[in-house]
Amino acid sequence: MNESTGADRAEVDTTVVIVGAGPTGLTLANMLQHNDIPCVVLERRSREFVENRHRAGIVDARVRRMYQDWGLADVLGGPPDDGILEFRVDGEAHLVDHATLSGGQYGWLCPQQVLVRGLIARFLAGGGDLRFETADVTPHELTGDRVRVTGTDPSGVTTTFTAPYLAGCDGTRGASRASLPAGAVATYTFDHEVSWLTILATAPPPPHPLLAVSEHGYAAQFYRGPKASRYYLQCRPEDEPADWPAERVWPQLRMRLGDDALPDGPITEIGRVDMRSEVCEPMSYGRLFLAGDAAHVMTPMGGKGMNLAVLDAETLAVAISAAVRDGDESGLRAYSATCLERAWRYQEFSRWMLEMLHDAGDASRVGPFRRRLARTRLAALFTDSTAARVFGEMMAGAS
Repeated sequence: MNESTGADRAEVDTTVVIVGAGPTGLTLANMLQHNDIPCVVLERRSREFVENRHRAGIVDARVRRMYQDWGLADVLGGPPDDGILEFRVDGEAHLVDHATLSGGQYGWLCPQQVLVRGLIARFLAGGGDLRFETADVTPHELTGDRVRVTGTDPSGVTTTFTAPYLAGCDGTRGASRASLPAGAVATYTFDHEVSWLTILATAPPPPHPLLAVSEHGYAAQFYRGPKASRYYLQCRPEDEPADWPAERVWPQLRMRLGDDALPDGPITEIGRVDMRSEVCEPMSYGRLFLAGDAAHVMTPMGGKGMNLAVLDAETLAVAISAAVRDGDESGLRAYSATCLERAWRYQEFSRWMLEMLHDAGDASRVGPFRRRLARTRLAALFTDSTAARVFGEMMAGAS
């Protein structure tokens, strides 16, 4: 990597510019570093913000193995996932052991902020170039032999980064997607017409991830630390977090989770998320390769969003490594098709699960016929070994 500087301008020549320091960009950066391929990571947010952004919470079995294979097992904080999901239907518990159903594969209970902290620490310890609070990041000349990316640091110095490869890991509204010319990609979107309150509280987590279905609507509780829980609570699309004070949240959670003794605690974060999906095709244009949320957005149902994103990162790391080391760009040419096949499969699984667990609840939303269909699908997970095995393999990331 070469760098030259002036009074208020600088130039950096590297091999890969990565835009975005979330799980996707940081995973890619660590894999490239492992293969001795120079890269620079640009992030518009502060390190404090990035390291404390609460999102996903479970690394599935496939991704756990991926990190181990790359010598990155130490970035996974938290305990192993025992592979058991609890479905609570009208207050009745049904345990599904997806680890056993998938042949003993297990994931890891690693909240996103813990994973990000581990990836940052590992990358910086290896001498990585990670630039937080880089403003006005703008890619240029995507279809030439080398791409240029400009960005301004907190001191006001504008740097031009030049590289043969650009990885856009900065989400659907980031600079990477914005740099695409009109018509370069097709975007497929879907509104599931479901909204959740997302609640983070200092309260004991459940022994297993808990998903509850009842006539009162969907609710769920997940581990987010030894003394922290993430709750999801189905709400009306017009509801705002301010409409849900603690004295309304906790009775609803107790009723929907079927647990009158559910302990409460201080609510540290509450928001609303509308269930929507998006896929961008193709996932590359010229020297720009989209990865993670920059290419596809998933609902939280099934816990596949972050897992899918970091699998993109691995696919891209392998492809870039082959191109740089061996001059073999076949992996880069196949990158989009490889990732999209997986993305659509995961989208289908998430949609199936979302539809099943919401249609099986409040009949006033979809009518009694669809409610009975959904309950039949749900019951198959508890009574049909084939249905349970396929579900277990998808949860593990094996399929």
